[in-house]
Amino acid sequence: MKILLVEDHQDIAGVIFDYFEIKGHILDHAMDGSLAIKLATEQNYDLIILDIMLPKISGLEVCQQLREQGVDTPILMLTARDDRLDVLSGFEHGADDYLIKPFDLDILDARVQALYRRKTGKIATKNLSYDALSLDLSSRVLVRDNCRFQLNQSQFTIMKLLIQRAPDMASREELIQEIWGDDEPEGDLLRSHIYQLRTLVDKPFEHHYIHTIPKAGYQLVLPES
Repeated sequence: MKILLVEDHQDIAGVIFDYFEIKGHILDHAMDGSLAIKLATEQNYDLIILDIMLPKISGLEVCQQLREQGVDTPILMLTARDDRLDVLSGFEHGADDYLIKPFDLDILDARVQALYRRKTGKIATKNLSYDALSLDLSSRVLVRDNCRFQLNQSQFTIMKLLIQRAPDMASREELIQEIWGDDEPEGDLLRSHIYQLRTLVDKPFEHHYIHTIPKAGYQLVLPES
């Protein structure tokens, strides 16, 4: 699922971002209403999570403008205000659902899933797959040819990004950012994590999926036909 998160509070945005990315969703982030409108009208999203209290343009105005411009993407509004009139105003401006802060992330996820099902009739995927590889986003278990491997957090992050990028390359910079953010440790720990992942999921098999692109990154390579 591709989600646009519109939230100006960086800590709240970071928590939501991490929660949904771990589940395999793709997120874009806007900190104000102007950028939200630009992104929502130029790109296709499965769902928009929209805070009401935004700088420049309020979430209510964002929602109304998007509906007036023909954007029918489901919108879940977030607000710290639980007044009945505020809730009704959100729906009147075009919101599909409403969640009051503070909220439980699992409840937010359930609301997101419900809106997605209502729009598409589908359940958002909880697995990522590439050829014989299948990664469970909830349990961090990788399945290959009926063999199950429990990945640690770093191995899971690497494999998730490799599958999402496949058959293209995931750059070293992308992988480092996903694992450590801006706090990259000293030494080449990424290479160590890749080695451990290869030992776990490639070494027992004839075909090795994980290939190194020298000085650039890593990619998953299919067996020769």
